[in-house]
Amino acid sequence: MIPLLAQLDPGFIPGLGLEGLPAENAASGPAHEGRLAIFEGYIGVLVISFLVALLATPLMRRLAVANGVIDRPSEARKVHRMPIAYLGGVAVYLGILAGIFYSYVAAKLPDVLIQWHPTKYLNDSNLHFPVPLSILLGLTIIMLVGVIDDVSGISPRVKIGGQLIAAAALAIDNVGVKLAQGIMLPLAKAVGIPTTMHAGYETLMVTIPLPVALGPVDGIPIDFVYWIGTAIIAISVLGLCNASNLIDGLDGLLSGVTAIAAMGLLVVALGLAYIDDGFRDAQRIILCLALLGACLGFLPHNFNPATIFLGDAGSLMLGFCTCAIILTLGDTGKTFLVAAGLIIYAVPIIDTSLAIVRRKMEGRSISAADDQHLHHMLKRALGVKGAVASLYGIAISFAVLGAAVTLLRARIIYVLTLILAAFIGVIAIKIARKKSIEAQAAAVDQPAAQAAAALPSASPAVVGKDPVAGAAR
Repeated sequence: MIPLLAQLDPGFIPGLGLEGLPAENAASGPAHEGRLAIFEGYIGVLVISFLVALLATPLMRRLAVANGVIDRPSEARKVHRMPIAYLGGVAVYLGILAGIFYSYVAAKLPDVLIQWHPTKYLNDSNLHFPVPLSILLGLTIIMLVGVIDDVSGISPRVKIGGQLIAAAALAIDNVGVKLAQGIMLPLAKAVGIPTTMHAGYETLMVTIPLPVALGPVDGIPIDFVYWIGTAIIAISVLGLCNASNLIDGLDGLLSGVTAIAAMGLLVVALGLAYIDDGFRDAQRIILCLALLGACLGFLPHNFNPATIFLGDAGSLMLGFCTCAIILTLGDTGKTFLVAAGLIIYAVPIIDTSLAIVRRKMEGRSISAADDQHLHHMLKRALGVKGAVASLYGIAISFAVLGAAVTLLRARIIYVLTLILAAFIGVIAIKIARKKSIEAQAAAVDQPAAQAAAALPSASPAVVGKDPVAGAAR
């Protein structure tokens, strides 16, 4: 097992970066040409997802308007001033689903609909491993919970429950569970804790003894890697789903930011496929392309002035899909790629983190709504289109940084990311707390003003004298 520091920085040990890993079945030619060839082979997934989302969106809009599923601007913090249809998330869901189903059909017709990349990781049917049904199940659960909330409204607890069920679907299929392996095993070996093989992978097993032996069973075995991995999945799904939901506040913002993140993740996924990293290589590429195509198909309808919104069905689902892709990046122990994925999707994460910090500083509940998100601040200064364009630019910067982790020493990228995120964070908090800062300054100045007012007025003898001399007296 590679040391933890080496996993966080592929440059720590020569050959750990994607460009230096062995690639027995990698595409021929230079790395960038190999990635481009792989992308071209899978491009049909992008086209299908794009077309389905593009055509399904106006249909969903008509359905929403006919059934009164519209967003009425009843709150001052909302940007739009006219009712806008929901159910855009259903159109995006259909686009993602179409791309994945296209890959299922393509698996039955080798090298006809998809030019599959060469790999030694094939299933029992000698085919590439398909996108897991657990991801489809999770997407469907998240989408349905969001639709119910958009149509009739549900409590936050029910929404969180749906997200946890979707996370459980990923855990059952080991989507992301091995991320814990890449974190825990190096630490365990560093302190001398023995590991063992279980269910085909290396893990930490702890047996809880029973008070009474039951035949050959004298204890309950606990797979620490699996259960901690499951907890990481649950936290990740909750975090990214709700981060996506919070940033969905301007026309075209979330769909555009997610499309940019999908492009960054696609670069990483193509690099992994080029070096033949594991059996999830094709799955990641298909998910990235399906997500990218669906977002691009929906974006023309959602860009300012929007005719339809994602709604909770779309915002939560985009967060879940992005989360699933990021989790799979650590499936073969490359923890630094999970960090790269989080950098690529940094805009929603930073905005949510700032909201939590800001509300804690103000003594408010972290779930309380306000108009101090990044997009609200930029909108007040630049307008809707200017704010969205600015956040697109920031998202592109983070996507480039995240993708660069696969090409450069990761520690350099981490430092640049930290500086950029800190710069954004400090400025955002400063703007959001402007009134509070002004109130604090006024409170400091008030005693001095009161003291000055209490001083006796100048005597007649001083009138007309030099002010400095008068003060000296």
